[in-house]
Amino acid sequence: MLLNWTVMILYNYFNAMFVGPGYVPLGWTPEKSQDCMYLQYCKVCQSYKAPRSHHCRKCNRCVMKMDHHCPWINNCCGYQNHASFTLFLLLAPLGCIHASFIFIMTMYTQLYNRISFGWSSVKIDMSAAKRDPRPIIPFGLSAFAASLFALGLALGTTIAVGMLFIIQMKVILTNKTSIESWIEEKAKDRIQYYQTGETFIFPYDMGSKWKNFRQVFTWSGIPEGDGLDWPVRDGCHQYSLTIEQLKQKADKRVRSVRYRAIEDYSGVCCPVTKGVKTFFTTPCTEEPRIALHKGDLILATRGLKHWMYGEKILISAADGGIRERGWFPRNCVEKCQYDSETDQPVDGEKKSK
Repeated sequence: MLLNWTVMILYNYFNAMFVGPGYVPLGWTPEKSQDCMYLQYCKVCQSYKAPRSHHCRKCNRCVMKMDHHCPWINNCCGYQNHASFTLFLLLAPLGCIHASFIFIMTMYTQLYNRISFGWSSVKIDMSAAKRDPRPIIPFGLSAFAASLFALGLALGTTIAVGMLFIIQMKVILTNKTSIESWIEEKAKDRIQYYQTGETFIFPYDMGSKWKNFRQVFTWSGIPEGDGLDWPVRDGCHQYSLTIEQLKQKADKRVRSVRYRAIEDYSGVCCPVTKGVKTFFTTPCTEEPRIALHKGDLILATRGLKHWMYGEKILISAADGGIRERGWFPRNCVEKCQYDSETDQPVDGEKKSK
């Protein structure tokens, strides 16, 4: 049974790793040219981003139905490998539960045969069992310590990976990805902030958990569709989600604040020369840091107490050109005082009067 668990876990693990999520073809454009106005353009892949696709910095490609980039499989979880990745998250805890049961019963039976009860004390002799028959495999102090350590690993894996499986199943049963859940939350915040009276309806929820489940898990193992065109619920536009993304991107540009670098920053994760608080409060994220030189212009879109995230405007990329995005220390920049178009406070920062 343990071998069965191992084979199934490794099969789905390597499937998720080597099959990959599926990528939007380089230079892809929609069949109807007028639909380009509903899509974002990826300057790295030189193509439009298909609905439900996102560009991954690690893979350096636009991934179809991207959920997240997983360091466990060194690949993205997306359209083609979402089912294999989720099955891996299910089978790994089940195998660890089985192993935990074996460890617990082994330690229980072996300790039971080595415990001597007296009138005033309890003695445990790990050198040999007190009763016959003797175990086929010797079980000493080192074996007990190894079994206890393995039990801890198995229980820890069961809890950690099991929680990830529950999270994945929640988004699958609503036919969403983790990124799309975040987009839906931001849509509600945008509508509430501007009081537009809109109602955002997620277009890919088929209205039935079973239908949503079938979008990912099929008997053939091959997900439905081609990863570029998706069925939508009644009353929704084929590009409802991408239109909302464009609105959020425009809103993000409006709320951004222009800053100018007053100090050089090398781009290291934990800078020692920028202060103790900056060093110990570095953002716990895989998002990159951007190197700054004195005089650089940055459009900050969000911020923490000692760090900010934004896009560095390159000299050769004026008026909407390519920008480098990442985190940088707040004490390395100052706000541009005469920027009327972007004179808005960053998240967590009070607007100066």
